[in-house]
Amino acid sequence: MSRVCAIVERGRPCGLLVDDASPLDLCVHHLAVAHDWVERDVGRTDVLPTPCIACGSRLGVRYPSGWLCAICEWRLGEVPNPDNVPPRVDVVYYIRFDDRIKIGTSANPRQRLATLRHDELLAFERGNRQLEQRRHAQFGRDRFARTEWFAMNDDLASHIVRLRDGVEDPWTQYALWLSQEIALHS
Repeated sequence: MSRVCAIVERGRPCGLLVDDASPLDLCVHHLAVAHDWVERDVGRTDVLPTPCIACGSRLGVRYPSGWLCAICEWRLGEVPNPDNVPPRVDVVYYIRFDDRIKIGTSANPRQRLATLRHDELLAFERGNRQLEQRRHAQFGRDRFARTEWFAMNDDLASHIVRLRDGVEDPWTQYALWLSQEIALHS
């Protein structure tokens, strides 16, 4: 049985049919009106026009009053306090090129990975050169001589899977770590 939109405007029922999958007795037009109304308060998650200057995230929430970073809630357009030093978050990164894995470290992974030829960013692990050296030793039997590149093996693959557990995108995880550092120092 077809449902009809429940909205009555100026004493007249809308009369349009409701999509069978709709959770409410509202036509597509009135669902969109309701969505836009609610969006004024809860915002719309979307890609920021420019990366967040506080944490580097590209994910934002758009409100009628402007954009907020979805990770650290920095308001787009606000100028950072020059007295605040940007936080430093060292990471060990795992990238793949063909069938090889590079394990490296950086305090600025966007800049570093932009200089490296790779097919895929596999994971980040919060840590510095000491952790990187421990990982090199841990997976050393499959290391290509005098490089930071390793042949993929079951142990290394399992380690990367553990790092990726619950993490859809390593960059989102990195942005979270940055925003946590900002919050700690604010």
